[in-house]
Amino acid sequence: MFRKNKRAVNGEQANGKLNDDGTLINLRGVQKVYETSAGTFTALRNLDLTIQRGEFVSIVGKSGSGKTTLINMLTGIDHPTRGEIFIGGTAVHRLSESEIATWRGTHLGVVFQFFQLLPTLTALENVRLPMDFCNLYTPAERNERALHLLELVGIAEYAHQLPNHLAGGQQQRAAIARALANDPPIIATDEPTGNLDWHTAETVMELFESLVAQGKTILMVTHDDDLAARATRTIALADGEIVNEVRRR
Repeated sequence: MFRKNKRAVNGEQANGKLNDDGTLINLRGVQKVYETSAGTFTALRNLDLTIQRGEFVSIVGKSGSGKTTLINMLTGIDHPTRGEIFIGGTAVHRLSESEIATWRGTHLGVVFQFFQLLPTLTALENVRLPMDFCNLYTPAERNERALHLLELVGIAEYAHQLPNHLAGGQQQRAAIARALANDPPIIATDEPTGNLDWHTAETVMELFESLVAQGKTILMVTHDDDLAARATRTIALADGEIVNEVRRR
């Protein structure tokens, strides 16, 4: 229905087609050290991790265990102090800030706990924004696709409402629609249901499960053990290291 304009990103095309060997994400010896007023803090310690295409991975651990730092490494929001991060063949740790922004726009959808919708844009305009930024799809198709995605998450009737006129669950659904705007192969989420009631959280989880069934790879930081258990794989962190791992199917 919608055809992306092709745009080169470090030798890859912006159509989300990555490596065909099944390995989508590969972290090798990743370390992250922060210098703070209280001294040096090591958030990740020589972490090795491989994630296959189509996995639904939940990331759990106590506060300060390194969960959010790991997501920030995977999305290029932050850089490792040491180590290598390869996603779909791209050496993410070597990209400049401008290259990361372009790469992220076509390969990753990010869903934050606090939505981070632009307050002066309608829900539809927020969803359209990644397509505008990456110049994907024709201009005529962008509004059509944005509305289609809002329908997918069940809030098409609020397409022309500003975020402050939407309930928390509706804002989160709009944020998920925005994350899907450029049809990225990977969705990364940090506590996506943390501010939602049980019913809305269930709807979000069902949507994630349907996306995985369609071939998306989802990485989800969560403190909720019940939600974590619905992923196909759970990685437990403590003090910046993987201390346990469970595969379900």
